[in-house]
Amino acid sequence: MNSRPFLLASIVLAGLTSTLGAQPHSDAPTYSKHVAPILYKSCTSCHRTGGIGPMSLMTYKEAYAAAADIGDAIGTGYMPPWHADAPHGTFSNERHLTEAEKKTIAGWLQAGAPEGDVKDLPPAPVYATEWSIGKPDVILEMPESFQVPAKGTIEYQYIEIPTNFTEDKWVQAIEILPSAREVVHHVIVYARPPAPAPGTPRQPSVLVYREDHQEPPPPPDPNRPRRRTGPMIAGLVPGTDGQVFPAGTALKVAAGSVLTLQMHYTAHGHEMKDKSRVGFVFAKEPPAEELLATAFSNGAFVLPAGSPNTAVPSEVGFKESAKIWGILPHTHLRGKKWAYRLVHPDGRIEPILSVPNYDFNWQTYYMFAKPLVIPAGAKIEATAWYDNSAANPANPDPKVDVRWGDQTWEEMQFSAFLYTIDSRRLRP
Repeated sequence: MNSRPFLLASIVLAGLTSTLGAQPHSDAPTYSKHVAPILYKSCTSCHRTGGIGPMSLMTYKEAYAAAADIGDAIGTGYMPPWHADAPHGTFSNERHLTEAEKKTIAGWLQAGAPEGDVKDLPPAPVYATEWSIGKPDVILEMPESFQVPAKGTIEYQYIEIPTNFTEDKWVQAIEILPSAREVVHHVIVYARPPAPAPGTPRQPSVLVYREDHQEPPPPPDPNRPRRRTGPMIAGLVPGTDGQVFPAGTALKVAAGSVLTLQMHYTAHGHEMKDKSRVGFVFAKEPPAEELLATAFSNGAFVLPAGSPNTAVPSEVGFKESAKIWGILPHTHLRGKKWAYRLVHPDGRIEPILSVPNYDFNWQTYYMFAKPLVIPAGAKIEATAWYDNSAANPANPDPKVDVRWGDQTWEEMQFSAFLYTIDSRRLRP
């Protein structure tokens, strides 16, 4: 990508505070005609009342008040939070600005952030007040609130919620809504179907995992019963919102399933109660393809103390042809970049996802605009790089070796993905 326009925009944006309020040129971009459409498209889904952004940018008054922050964020590339390096149109949920859009905002700010003619203002987007996926068909809530202490380490909580579904449900969208988002680091939702009747054949998996890359089992604990959680169906991590699945696909939640919420709480200096909810929007008709959610990982790694660039690989193979609809990379505070590639059966290598500036605070489910076709016998290789040195400002302790662990100051190498299997297509 040509960096010169971005560099020029950054230089312009650096002097914003001295130009705000200046007399605009007649041909300068205005908020109403030029800037509002950009903010509405790329910013206000988070920067609105009730959104996760620190300020609203829904009106001219709000955008003008935040003009210096807008300049800093766009000039440094911090906003919008998009970290994949890929041609425009590769992913359906892209959030980055084009070079032309950056220039427009830079010109508006340099001219003093003029409002322009309000008749040029496009209709403001309308957002749901609570659920980003729209009104759910069913909302399932934790049976009791969990008291998060003011300090200390909190072990993962596993909380079960019966669905009471009397028939199989095809789910088109899922959202997890904590009541105390500040103390909820992440949530993984599993759906455990009823135990099959004796003698029922089990459908074989088409996936092949590297055994030496799997998370090492925890030490035996006689006081901790073994859990049967079922398949993963949804997750909430920093930077994510509700998930709407691609047209023609849906996740199946079997009748009588029980949800298990793996809750990772973090203390934030004061006690809080959380009672998270899970909302489902059901498909209007059975899908053409059943969407499956799973993950592959490598838990057998060590990040040496002080090491600035340790690579950790993982992989998953496919016995049958399939399609991948989205990938979510996950590490903790020492993770700095990711690369994924598809290795074809003939050895040909195809890069499929590069995240050169991974940000723990903005973890993205990268949804392909067109599903990634996986031939039988192919595999996906993922590599994550970590900075365990003092040069990493987010590093909790560069003086210790780091291994796999649940807590934020430990590490993970984990990739969630959504896929369908060609031979199990439900209808043409």
